[in-house]
Amino acid sequence: MESIKRNVLLNPGPATTTDTVKMAQVVPDICPREKEFSDLMKGLRSDLLKVVHAPEDEYTSVLFCGSGTINIDICINSLVPEGKKILVVNNGAYNSRAVEVCEMYHIPHINLKFSVYEQPKLDEVEKALKENPDVAVVYCCHHETGTGVLNPIREIGALAHQYDAIFVSDTTSTLGMIPLDVVKDNVDFCMASAQKGLMAMSGLSFIIGKTDIIKASKNYPTRSYYCNLYLQYEYFEKTGEMHFTPPVQTIYATIQALKEYFEVGEEAKFARHRAVYEAIHKGLDELGLETIIDRRIESGLVVSVKYPDDPNFSFEKIHDYCYKCGFTIYPGKISTTNTFRLCALGVIYPKDIEDFMVVLKEALEQ
Repeated sequence: MESIKRNVLLNPGPATTTDTVKMAQVVPDICPREKEFSDLMKGLRSDLLKVVHAPEDEYTSVLFCGSGTINIDICINSLVPEGKKILVVNNGAYNSRAVEVCEMYHIPHINLKFSVYEQPKLDEVEKALKENPDVAVVYCCHHETGTGVLNPIREIGALAHQYDAIFVSDTTSTLGMIPLDVVKDNVDFCMASAQKGLMAMSGLSFIIGKTDIIKASKNYPTRSYYCNLYLQYEYFEKTGEMHFTPPVQTIYATIQALKEYFEVGEEAKFARHRAVYEAIHKGLDELGLETIIDRRIESGLVVSVKYPDDPNFSFEKIHDYCYKCGFTIYPGKISTTNTFRLCALGVIYPKDIEDFMVVLKEALEQ
């Protein structure tokens, strides 16, 4: 196999991939309406359930063509019944994106805001549920990738169920990296895209959720045609195919990525991500750079780094220097503080971080 230049992506996705995942896309052309391809998608849908320990008699997975944001759109527009509300537990940019989706579809919602530097307060979540018995859906991002804060979804899900609501969690940047058990973690619906924790390619997203709720949503208001969860689920069940053209090459890459995921195993994979995260903190400490999130609530996947207090600092110049050396860094997503992010996603190792810190030091000095 021809060697492919390796870049170390320290951005929060798409992630650095293996050459075998890249090469899995090089296959004979196929019409995606062929049974052979439908069978591949059937196996993929089943394997996705195994990643989050979802029992096949209760949960299903539904594939969509698009980036991770399409999942937020689909879950919100498809799962809120007539005359009901959604409660968005909001402590960052990606929960705020869910609020924007609610606004665009004119769906009644509560934007329960918390500091971007902290986890949501469970007593305030419960208070909102007590005061609003018409809440049918509680929504919270598992990992706010904009900051690195990991949210207590198991506890939030338990509160949702206690007040007869379903719980939807955006697990885009944790699924396949931080062990998730949808039953134990009280998650009715979760979501991700192939280019994040599974370390495949962009273009394929998926929702894993309770089949009976998807079936019930047939009778909810239809707010979108392309992004309707029941419509896509029903089409898969009837034909084995996506309703509209699937991202064929990305599906081949994702099947290969899942094969590699299961070979490594859930615990070992997270341990590698965690070792990379620890290496990031060690390197930053040695360079005297500050981080802004309490490590006790960090995910172990994203580190938000404060800009050095130096008038000569330029993120763009630092980025460009690192980029030329094969390392990609990413701006922060906190409106009140200038930060950049270093992420432990993808097929990267502590040695990559050690090499990166040498380059970062050179960039800062220059």
